[in-house]
Formats: sequence, C-alpha cells, structure tokens
Amino acid sequence: MGPVIIFDKSLLESLNVNEAHWLDNFFLTNITPLFFIETLADLEKEIKTGRTPEQVVGNLAYKTPDLNSKPSVHHTSLLQAELSGLEKIEMEHGRPIISGGQALELGGKTGVVFQPSPEEEAFSRWQKYQFLELERLHAKTWRKGLSNIDFEETYKLYQTFFPLGKPKNLEDVKKFVDFYIDGPDQQNVLVFGLSSLGIVPYAQVKIISRWTESGKPQIREFAPYFTHVFSVDFFFNLAIASDLIGRERPSHKIDIAYLYYLPFCMVFTSSDKLHLKMAPFFLRENQTFVLGEELKKDLSKLDEHYDSLPESVKERGTMSFAFYPPHDEKFLITKLWDKHMAKDWRKHGDIPKPQSDSPASKNLIDELEKFKKEGKPIPDEKRVGSGEPDHMLIERKVIGRKGKWTRFPPEVMNRRKNEKGEWEDIKPKRQIEFDS
Repeated sequence: MGPVIIFDKSLLESLNVNEAHWLDNFFLTNITPLFFIETLADLEKEIKTGRTPEQVVGNLAYKTPDLNSKPSVHHTSLLQAELSGLEKIEMEHGRPIISGGQALELGGKTGVVFQPSPEEEAFSRWQKYQFLELERLHAKTWRKGLSNIDFEETYKLYQTFFPLGKPKNLEDVKKFVDFYIDGPDQQNVLVFGLSSLGIVPYAQVKIISRWTESGKPQIREFAPYFTHVFSVDFFFNLAIASDLIGRERPSHKIDIAYLYYLPFCMVFTSSDKLHLKMAPFFLRENQTFVLGEELKKDLSKLDEHYDSLPESVKERGTMSFAFYPPHDEKFLITKLWDKHMAKDWRKHGDIPKPQSDSPASKNLIDELEKFKKEGKPIPDEKRVGSGEPDHMLIERKVIGRKGKWTRFPPEVMNRRKNEKGEWEDIKPKRQIEFDS
C-alpha cells in the first residue's frame, strides 16, 4: 500500500495494463462511486474503435485496481450521516471511508472483517463480460439523464449573485464562495446549501433545528463535509455564470462529482481539463494534484525499470521485489511516497519481510482465520472506532497476474481453497483469480 489516490475514468483509460498494475502496486486507491457508474455507463456508449461496449467495460474492469483498493461510501450517505448528527466525517488525513465491515470480538481482542463489496464483485464479473440486465438498465438510464442536463437555467440564476459585475478569474470565484459561506447570515447559507444539494424539505427542517439547538455555529464547524460539497457545487455554478467554465458539456456536472471525494485522498490525478482548473482550489496543503499524463509517464518508466531485473527475481512476483518504490527521486511516485508516507519508509525496504510460507506468516493467517470463524459479533452500540481494532481483515479476490507481471510468488500462485475452505497445493499453472 502507498499514498491514498483517487483517479477519474480518463486516467485509467489512458494506461496500458502494465502501467495499471504499477498504479495498483504503489497506491491505495479510493474508488469513487462515480467511477463505477461511469464505467458501467459505457455499456450504452457508441464505440468507434471496433470493439464492443462489453469489451470496453471489461478492459476497464481488468485494469481497475483490485489489490490495494476499496470503494468509497457514496457522498450522499456521508452527507446524511453528518447532517443528521450520527457521524463526524474525518477529512484531514486523506483516508477512504468504507462500509460493510462486521465488528467481531474474540478472546478480548476486537476486529473488523470486510467482505467483498457489491462493486468489487461486479468488476470481477465485468472482466468476464458478464453483466446483469439491471446493470444494463442503469447504464441506459444514466446516459439518458446525462443528455438531459442543461446549464442555461443555472447560467441565468447564478448571474444574480453578481450585481456589481462578474469575477474575472477562478481565483476571484473561490474568494466569493468563501466570503459567502463565512458571511454573517449563516442560516441563509445553510438553507441555500441544503436546497442546492437537493436535500428534501422535511429533512431540511430537522437539520436546521439541530443547527439551532447547537447554538447556531458557523456552517464550516457544524458540517465541514457538507461545506466542502456545497463549495464545489457553488464554485462550479458561479464559474459557469461568469463564463469561466463552458456550459456546453453536460458531462461537466458528472466530472465535478469526483471532487466531492477529495478530502478522502492524498493524491488526486486526472487528465480532465475541468479537474485541472478546479481541483487545486479544494485541495489541502498536504495533498497533491498530479496531471494524468505525468503519472502515466512515470508508471511507464517504472515498468521499464523493473523489466530490466533478472528473470529469477521477477518470477518471485512483484509483491516480493517491489513492495516499496525505488529510492531514486527521478521517479514521481518516489517523491509522492516521500511527501505522503511515513518519513522512514525507505528504511523498511532493507528489513527482511516474512515469506508467504514462513512460520510467522502462517501463524498470522491462522490467527485471522480463527478470528473470522469464531469471533462473536459486537452490537452496534458497542462497536469499536476505526482506530481501535486489534485486527482488520479485508477479504477479496484478486488477479494473480496482471499484464506481463506475476504479482505473487509461486507458493502463493499455486494454491487454492478446497470445498472445505482449506488451502491446498495445486499443480503449477496460470491462475486467474485466488482468494487473499
């Protein structure tokens, strides 16, 4: 695992499968729900390359990170949790927010077990060109909705915010957004923000009541994630009204939704021009925006670097010889590790790691398997916080070989679970998927 990264669909489309492998190898990917929807929607896209829509979606699914990745909770669910007062949304450390974990307790220790999410299961099917009829219907509905987006009303409405003249640049738009949100009439800010994000009236009443009972604090303090999402939307609409962002592309409305998830990453990468314009205004100082072309170039350099290694090294799998990136700062990814990972990460590369078939590894696996099978569910009211569990187990199926690269050593690649759920050795052969 490496720095937490969010990418848009354009970035993954630009990568070949070997470059996609290294993306997954050196980053922890926070996969946004929007990426899942956009990928699925290609089933209804007119393809001009001679490939079928199923092949296009399957290829994207194959390149999507599956080893070091997890789908994010949808932003509407995060807004609901924050605005209702049920959850405080952590936004400062760039960590993905995931769901579906089962909290367990065994022998005085606690842990959380995450089963494969519906999105992960879907991507696994899509790689084999297997699509549910409901998924095809969703793709058709999404495409139809996209074609109905019209920014003309937005253009007219938001021009009313500029009685003294339009902003001249996007820097001035951001200043206007911050000035408005931090203005004296915080109730008006809250009401307008809730309405513009489509919060239904009865929920608005409850939220405003909770805000009033809390002493009417600044909206940034009361609901920081809501403030972030509202700021992105407000900025976008004002920029359209200022003729600083074009209103001729309906897909712009989809593109900005990636920015709702910026608090939950360390690195954001995209080749989209709208992202290039907007993202820097909403990133913290401890975050980095990387142009998609630059990241692709660096991933290609890494591929060449590792391809020069002896075959005897490469056959052990990339997880054995490329657990950390090269120390050479000519690589962009090395610089990103220096900025976003623990300061001593370079030292860890010199520390021998337990082999997958070593006693230490086997003992750890046995302990986790016992915890999963014998652990007792913890009631919701007693659930541990995200930083407290003694164990965290994320189960998934991953591809053992991606492109030209074998990921794991032979003793891992040549094992499988039998009908009893026990591991057993198999004859060496190319294995497409295995449990980990």
